[in-house]
Amino acid sequence: MQALRVLVYDTHSYDRTFLDRANAGRHQLDYTTAQLDPQTAALAQGYDAVCLFVNDKADAAAIARLAAAGVRLIAQRSTGFNNIDLAAAAQHGITAMRVGYYSPYAVAEFAVGLLQTLNRRIHRAYNRTREFNFRLAGLLGHDIHGRTVGVVGTGKIGAIFARIMHGFGCPLLAYDVRENPECVALGATYVSLEELLRRSDIISLHVPLMPQTHHLINATTLALTRPGVILINTSRGGLIDTEALIASIQSGHLGAVALDVYEEEEGKFFRDLSDTVIDDEVLARLMTFPNVLVTSHQAFFTHEAMTTIAETTITNLSDFAAGRTNENLLQPG
Repeated sequence: MQALRVLVYDTHSYDRTFLDRANAGRHQLDYTTAQLDPQTAALAQGYDAVCLFVNDKADAAAIARLAAAGVRLIAQRSTGFNNIDLAAAAQHGITAMRVGYYSPYAVAEFAVGLLQTLNRRIHRAYNRTREFNFRLAGLLGHDIHGRTVGVVGTGKIGAIFARIMHGFGCPLLAYDVRENPECVALGATYVSLEELLRRSDIISLHVPLMPQTHHLINATTLALTRPGVILINTSRGGLIDTEALIASIQSGHLGAVALDVYEEEEGKFFRDLSDTVIDDEVLARLMTFPNVLVTSHQAFFTHEAMTTIAETTITNLSDFAAGRTNENLLQPG
């Protein structure tokens, strides 16, 4: 097997730790903190492959420059790949592969953690007690038991989230293009998106970002939801029209919102901007609401998930180098 020269974009210390461990010297991995875009594509000159993350921008212009630099493989170290123009990659003869599967428990469990935190105001209680304020006013929550939970997207992650909420004693509604037998066995009722929105007390999003799902949650769909509904998004920011979300929060219609992702997170998430004036007024407004919890796209971030992501990425590199294909190959269309 030929060793590949690989440039890993958008690198953090933990990426290097897990990738180096999984690689064990098989390929030459070089790291850069730069995110891929048409300008930074020049950094890949002479490399066989690039390794990308969710906020790297592999659009047609960037891919054309990668191809000119000699890149033959894009190894995406995530399940989502909406940041890659697959048609452009195919046009330039660049193979694209992803991590088709990692710990779905990581994201599902984090979504439940966000729900619990919001419902019982744990984040607010934490800040209060650190200042020795032990009053309970403003911290009143609800029993989750018996509340109807709507699961939008019932793949591996959505099914595990449904299983956990079933354990809480929650009636389950589900929406997906195809039914998952695991969810049916739990007693989940598959309904239209509109019916799910109308009947759910809690809604959690677990669908990929595609043209069909872009702004799935918008002013029209938000208007269908019950007053006081809790909305959780641990999938992709672009599923939600953030301006419409803010309007619904300001009107008092939405009860609480937890976002681990944000549609304009590129250049912000995975960065320390604590000494920076944030020029994103929409994000700044979101942060002002006491019933909104924003986390830093960390739902996937467990030791088990990072290990699988790194090992699968190295397997993809090795299979490509050996002329083999696998289930992680991405095709346009």
